[in-house]
Amino acid sequence: MLKAGDKAPSIVLGDQNGKTVDLAKFAKKKVLVYFYPKADTPGCTAQSCGLRDIKDQIGRTVIIGISPDKPDKLKKFDDKYDLGFTLLSDTQNKVAKAYKVWKKKSMYGRQYMGIERSAFLVGPDGVILEAWYKVSPKDTPGNLLKALGK
Repeated sequence: MLKAGDKAPSIVLGDQNGKTVDLAKFAKKKVLVYFYPKADTPGCTAQSCGLRDIKDQIGRTVIIGISPDKPDKLKKFDDKYDLGFTLLSDTQNKVAKAYKVWKKKSMYGRQYMGIERSAFLVGPDGVILEAWYKVSPKDTPGNLLKALGK
């Protein structure tokens, strides 16, 4: 698992608007990178809307959500809830694997691979400041505010 002090793995993915986004372009800013299993599901909606609701409290910190969903589904999710931040499509799970959030999961006795809801605060120098694995949807905004000293 990644931890504070580790170099953040590279992120270059397509967003909900069909544009390629590179984490490196946010140098000089803190970035919250959060991974969620599936857009427009109850937990993912609560997590994303919670982050939307604190945007005005986090200064220049950038929020980036990543899921295995395709860009068109991310666009519908963004439009439906007026999220207003970048959502990236990791359909091949390459970034999820680099951040060690692509895990074996189990539901109703069936095992499958999927995203472990997690979040990372990356500093302006590309180093992880905080890493939260198995984070609760409702705790993500509070963890971010606390880490930023708010």
